[in-house]
Amino acid sequence: MRILGINAVFHDPAAALIVDGEIIAAAEEERFSRRKHGKRPVPFSAWELPEQAAAWCLAEAGIGAHDLDAVGYSYDPGLVEHGLPGTDSSGEELRTDYARRAPKFLKTALPGLDPGIVRFVRHHVAHAASAALASPFPDSAVLVADGRGEATSYLAGEYRDGKLEELASQRLPHSLGLLYEDLTEHLGFARSSDEYKVMALASRAYPTFLRNFRDLVYATGDGGFHTEPFDWRTFAPPRAPGEQFRPEHAELAASVQRCLEEVLLDLTRWLHERTGQTALTLAGGIALNCVANTRLHDEGPFRDVWVQPASGDAGTALGAALQLSADFGEPVAPMTGADLGRGWPDDALEEVLRQAKVRYDRPPDIAVEVAEALAADQIVAWFQGRAEFGPRALGHRSLLAHPGRPANLERLNDVKGREQFRPVAPMVLADRAAEIFSRGPLPSPYMLFVHDVAEHWRDRLPAVTHVDGTARVQTVDGSQPLLDRMLREFDARTGIPAVINTSLNTAGRPMVDSPRDALECFGSAPVDLLALGPFAVRRA
Repeated sequence: MRILGINAVFHDPAAALIVDGEIIAAAEEERFSRRKHGKRPVPFSAWELPEQAAAWCLAEAGIGAHDLDAVGYSYDPGLVEHGLPGTDSSGEELRTDYARRAPKFLKTALPGLDPGIVRFVRHHVAHAASAALASPFPDSAVLVADGRGEATSYLAGEYRDGKLEELASQRLPHSLGLLYEDLTEHLGFARSSDEYKVMALASRAYPTFLRNFRDLVYATGDGGFHTEPFDWRTFAPPRAPGEQFRPEHAELAASVQRCLEEVLLDLTRWLHERTGQTALTLAGGIALNCVANTRLHDEGPFRDVWVQPASGDAGTALGAALQLSADFGEPVAPMTGADLGRGWPDDALEEVLRQAKVRYDRPPDIAVEVAEALAADQIVAWFQGRAEFGPRALGHRSLLAHPGRPANLERLNDVKGREQFRPVAPMVLADRAAEIFSRGPLPSPYMLFVHDVAEHWRDRLPAVTHVDGTARVQTVDGSQPLLDRMLREFDARTGIPAVINTSLNTAGRPMVDSPRDALECFGSAPVDLLALGPFAVRRA
């Protein structure tokens, strides 16, 4: 069966294609439109529709819309009970609007599509399927937490033999995701997209207000939780974007972060008691909180914790398709990597370079060339293979640098136009990771957990060791042979089997996707070398 999944409700519109239970392609619309998170510069309701992403998924498989057996839309408008945040739309208006628009835009975007094959998949069920059905575990407990779905903000359940048994949910307005979004906005960041900045800020302070929040945000013992509305100004004044942080801002972030972790631990303990499963799978925006994920792994009751790398709303496109595949009785194959986006053959890359009239060469081994440049403390833009699906750069669209140079943290944040308190992450050889990093699961191919950096390595890895002595690690093995070889060549020259890895983009821009994007980024940022497939483009 050929099943297309679509997320087109809130932020991060995306599409994904499953054929005979196998993931063929998945991509966010932002990678095509170059608007981060798919947000048009108009009011809240005007998110992009994933027209280009959907068309590309079909083209990648060599099929047309008329060849599809089903389309999974990762939202059920018939279940909406509350208006959207920031609007005065009633639930009934939203039900009518979404029910009318969803199949209509798909028919327009994908000529030949039969609207009758469109199926609504509940938002949190799509999240759950994106985790449990894509994971390497045939059966697992699953937990989804985010801002909001149709009428809920959370789901806990269990997948056995491809079937979901829902065990608990939490109705709005109680929401861990909306709580964190409110805090993000209070601290002067962008709501619904900058929560990771709050997580980074939280590591720089003591959770002074934790006791206050424990009385307001807590698990209820029946698989759900309670979030009490309160005034953030009680703890710290609002911060305007660009203003200096006060100590109490970081203390507030640390307190909410710690409280969130405690609630999640309580929820997973309840879920483990109900299911007896050894594996926990996670999705939803909260699952991108790698500090919380690590506590769930280290202190929670489950032996294994697996997180969907596209845990945000983009991942619901994949989950909707996976859920329909399972519903139709298709055997679903697990994800083998996040490289589900666009890729270009070498001759197409070279043609782009020729058209751009830039000087380039083809070294005997681009992995060796990059390792030598990094050892010489150059910054490298690395564009290889198919693009990543999800928010993490995982060795396909990355900026790389030497992790042993302390100045490279500030240098990369300057290149990307980011706040200086933001950390960068290490990419490390999987067979060397355990000697450098502890706590948290290894291997960690998707950069979704934090690990303690061993004391005797912290001075050798100053650029990637955060202020609290941790790092968000990506392990690399032979499944990415070019990247593995580059890391081994760098290790041979420096004695360090790791490099800095951060996403190939600048502030406010989506991650680089196409070779043209890569050249534009290289031309606008102080990067020394662009490794575009087997080709090298050097700064004059």
